[in-house]
Amino acid sequence: MSNIKLFESEQIRTVWNEIDEKWYFVVVDVVRILTDSSNPTDYIKKIRKRDIQLSEGWGQIVTPLSVETAGGKQKLNCANAKGLLRIIQSIPSPKAEPFKQWLAQVGSDRLDEIENPELATQRTRELYKAKGYPDDWIEKRMRSIAIREELTEEWKNRGIKQQIEYAILTAEISKATFGLTPSEYKKMKQLKSQNLRDHMTDLELIFSMLGEASTTEIVKNKNPKGFNENKKASRQGGAVAGNARLELESKTGKKVVSTGNYLPKKKKNKELKSGKKK
Repeated sequence: MSNIKLFESEQIRTVWNEIDEKWYFVVVDVVRILTDSSNPTDYIKKIRKRDIQLSEGWGQIVTPLSVETAGGKQKLNCANAKGLLRIIQSIPSPKAEPFKQWLAQVGSDRLDEIENPELATQRTRELYKAKGYPDDWIEKRMRSIAIREELTEEWKNRGIKQQIEYAILTAEISKATFGLTPSEYKKMKQLKSQNLRDHMTDLELIFSMLGEASTTEIVKNKNPKGFNENKKASRQGGAVAGNARLELESKTGKKVVSTGNYLPKKKKNKELKSGKKK
């Protein structure tokens, strides 16, 4: 990912926010492009006056972040994808209309999936297929999603409520399974906002599933209550997969944990050409 995004041949400055690990877009850049306004800052003031709810929630939608400018780094108002789409809803411009139609389509799709959950599974398969993932990998990934959902449901039934608790328990399983927390794993695979499991090899997915499936079985049979007891169960479930991983590695002489990912390969034609000239 570059710190410059292209939007219909226009440049939108972006910043990676380490706090929530998401890309943020400079709001004035987006407004300028969608409205052709010569004074996007003033235009933003006008849409906030028109949209009271947007104005009241502005502090939650927009975050000041340091952005590279011609005069050096400056604090500019930025928004992540969710916040940006909320702002776009308030822009009465033909260029904003495709975004509004897309949001309406997404909302319609989600309502359809509530009525028929199988549609969500079908759409997920189609998405992975469109991204070029092989069929056998997709089957493992879909199975891993089902196993994960079963585990989180068991946690929920035993008093795990907050997102941070789910993250910590997941990290315990990963550490015991692979010797790495998810954040360490993502760093090794050179990932940022991407989903870690979408960039796992077949074996990594298999051991990830084993760790979570083992934890689910332990939770079902031992019935741990609250965060601390479930944390212990998570370590135990992860250890089952971790021991199996070590056993396989000892037999094959090859590590299961891989730096490989499904990120698009960078084009190096220019570098190769310049190298030949030298």
